[in-house]
Amino acid sequence: MPGYEVTIWYGIVAPKNTPPQVVAALNKALNAGLADPNVKARLAEGSGVPMPMSSGELGKFMADDTEKWRKVIEFAGVSAE
Repeated sequence: MPGYEVTIWYGIVAPKNTPPQVVAALNKALNAGLADPNVKARLAEGSGVPMPMSSGELGKFMADDTEKWRKVIEFAGVSAE
């Protein structure tokens, strides 16, 4: 399908009822780690690009990616057997 790029991404999520202050603390620590020059360099060794974001931004990213692949699956006529 024209206009699609395939990438691999990783995200860290918590259980649904995790207290917001715990999510915020984890997000802050993870984003600080992704900003560390040593972590950036290590990720770059494998062609990784850090994408620090808030939990809301990750939720939107995941929803957008899900929709993108839904369209690809529909276009290709793929079905579960």
